[in-house]
Amino acid sequence: MSGIYIHIPFCKQACHYCDFHFSTSLKKKDEMVMALAKEIRLRKEEFADEVIETIYFGGGTPSILEVSDLRMLIDEIYKNYAVAENPEITVEANPDDLSEVRIITLSENKINRLSIGIQSFYEEDLKLMNRAHNAEEAKKCLEIATKYFDNITADLIYGIPGLTNEKWLHNIQTLLDLNIPHISSYALTVEPKTALQKFIKQGIVPQPDDAVAHEQFLMLVDILEANGFVHYELSNFGKPGYFSKNNSAYWLGKKYLGIGPSAHSYDGTNRSWNIANNAIYIKSLAEDKQPSETEILTETDRYNEYIMTGLRTVWGVSLERIKSEFGENMLQYLLQNAERYLKDEKLILENNILRTTKKGKFFCDGIASDLFRIR
Repeated sequence: MSGIYIHIPFCKQACHYCDFHFSTSLKKKDEMVMALAKEIRLRKEEFADEVIETIYFGGGTPSILEVSDLRMLIDEIYKNYAVAENPEITVEANPDDLSEVRIITLSENKINRLSIGIQSFYEEDLKLMNRAHNAEEAKKCLEIATKYFDNITADLIYGIPGLTNEKWLHNIQTLLDLNIPHISSYALTVEPKTALQKFIKQGIVPQPDDAVAHEQFLMLVDILEANGFVHYELSNFGKPGYFSKNNSAYWLGKKYLGIGPSAHSYDGTNRSWNIANNAIYIKSLAEDKQPSETEILTETDRYNEYIMTGLRTVWGVSLERIKSEFGENMLQYLLQNAERYLKDEKLILENNILRTTKKGKFFCDGIASDLFRIR
């Protein structure tokens, strides 16, 4: 089973923390949609032997497109690929795009999962991040969406300067009260060349406090697990039966096809990525060319990626897989480097599976980097 990711590179306005590829100009929107359809057709041979289990519209802001555009792109996938009987089809959306009419129209198509970028239910947080919606829209769109969609995930951000633990608890409780079955939550990070980085350097916004972020992360884990959620990946919590099939495929090393500017693809051996430039992308597809670069993953690359993804997830790192794919020497290398984290109870080894503990989960990316094989 495989997945298709479609990157929609448009947003109404730029969030201050975001470093994803997008444009706030919609002049080339129609040309872009046609180019995306063209790439879907051009690349069908790459996945001729695959069954598509997930279709994911990410961005950017996919909900900025007309529902008819989304429907046309889904239809192109169905025409050109073998699609599973009941695929998970997700559309990322912002609250300001989700009127009741729009939600109903989305639900009447093949789309069966909404990913809604809430981030916070407090006006001051939304303004700091330059989100396009307000707190009232955030709550209202979820109330409406739950009438028409069973499978909904909402995003929250913690570690925002000025976000007290009391406010953080309210944000979490609001989603619980609305019976949202999947929650993705991330620490506010300061990415290079973003408006947030500039404001911090200028002293307009305080630097996010790592200790506060860690505390709010632990609060999130405790509350959601107490309410029946499984913490199945560092930033993702789902009720049983509501894990993201799309994201789980990435973490479990399944193949996926990335359509659109800046989108990445993986075929089990190679990783490729499209150019992050809308104009060049559109021009190339008009000439039946795919504007991408490809990297052949070395054994070291594959080992490091497995360690990184495994330690972020509930599935962990299989020592049997390490031994069978990378050999006894790499297994011993891993165990030797993991020893101090096992003693510190940040890692646990059970049934030949190496996992991060609750204590270690927040630090899993740093732990993984210490277990990497250096070329």
